[in-house]
Amino acid sequence: MELLQSQDLVQRTWSVVPYEQWADDLHTICGNFNPVTVGKGDGVIGAARGIDVGGMSFAHVSNNLDRVHRSMDDIRRDAKEHLFLIVQVEGSCGVEHYGRQSILDVGDCILVDSTKPTTFHFGGLFSNHLSMHLPRQIMYSEAKVGFDVARKLNGHDPMAVMLRALIAKIMTSGEDGSPHLRELMFNATRQAFVTGGGETALAPVSDSASKRLEIVDILIDRHLTDAELGAKWLATQIGVSIRTLQEDFQGLGVTCTTVIRDRRLRLARERIEQIREAGSKETIAEVAYSTGFNDISYFNRSFKELFACAPRDLLKQ
Repeated sequence: MELLQSQDLVQRTWSVVPYEQWADDLHTICGNFNPVTVGKGDGVIGAARGIDVGGMSFAHVSNNLDRVHRSMDDIRRDAKEHLFLIVQVEGSCGVEHYGRQSILDVGDCILVDSTKPTTFHFGGLFSNHLSMHLPRQIMYSEAKVGFDVARKLNGHDPMAVMLRALIAKIMTSGEDGSPHLRELMFNATRQAFVTGGGETALAPVSDSASKRLEIVDILIDRHLTDAELGAKWLATQIGVSIRTLQEDFQGLGVTCTTVIRDRRLRLARERIEQIREAGSKETIAEVAYSTGFNDISYFNRSFKELFACAPRDLLKQ
């Protein structure tokens, strides 16, 4: 199947959907986003629908909106974190993300981080894209190379062609071989967006708290399961005092310890879901230790507080 010519993704005619229905569908599939129509009271030409196949989740999103925005408030209200691998299927779309601006044309790909503010611009013109939801913490924690979000791959780039072919294979394979295909998809995406030299270049540390926290965010993702990861280690890496770093986090209403703990818990959740789907015999304790926890009771208690279910309950679902 050629992804860009799939009859399941490309239609000659699209129905007008009430704005509220389209917005609710997008929220259910992708999380908190704010769609904006060109004119007040306009309906939306297109649809937002979820596709689950081969153990992977996709969002097929088409519209003629003015824009769709995701703010920090929206991000805080979402429990799950993803990397969205977006393929433009029809029309074009402007993307503002991570300080970069791109225009996606048919066949182009881009990687978007759900934990960062994003704006998609359509200007009232029809756009149709497919988004694959990749487990964010696993993508970072198991990466052997650095890779970039917000960098566009031109549709003619061999790596973009490869990603589209893998997505087409997953969408037509059903459950057969899906664990292998998923792992191949994860690695291929990392390689497609690999950073020059294999590592993400860190900008010089400035006196701005927001800039420091951007660098800290990258360091946490890179070293999430390292035993030494903590406020003291991070402060040393960026050359500030622990007090300064703690004040930076206090400005966000959180602590450094909480951010690291919650990100490790999300990684643990993603790994438990993988174990469940693969039928692996790996234990909850092994998951806890592998994600940076050394106290199983604390891990279980924290997991239940964040996700409102025990790790074992999630494994049995």
